[in-house]
Amino acid sequence: QVQLVESGGGLVQPGGSLTLSCAASGDILSISFMTWYRQAPGNQREVVASLSNGGSSNYADSVKGRFTISRDISKNTVYLQMNSLKPEDTAVYYCNLLIRRRDYDLQNYWGQGTQVTVSS
Repeated sequence: QVQLVESGGGLVQPGGSLTLSCAASGDILSISFMTWYRQAPGNQREVVASLSNGGSSNYADSVKGRFTISRDISKNTVYLQMNSLKPEDTAVYYCNLLIRRRDYDLQNYWGQGTQVTVSS
């Protein structure tokens, strides 16, 4: 009943910016924790950024100062603003939300992934 739809990926030049969106829909009571992951071919999946319901955020060292995670509670949407993009940021980006639903335990949900390619 819960779906996450990611959008915002694409091809950008080094130094450019993109904003990814992760919109959750369904019978959602609340979103407890939000995480953006990324994975490139041959690389391990890594946590890029995370955000708690209370507003505490964490970032991978590789993106700190360049990426910002945020959310719009009213829209059940999480964002990842990416600035000063580098070729090494090229990856498929996935959102993962820990969601509370009525009559269900907390459960993680994954977005479908969106490709970000940084290349000249």
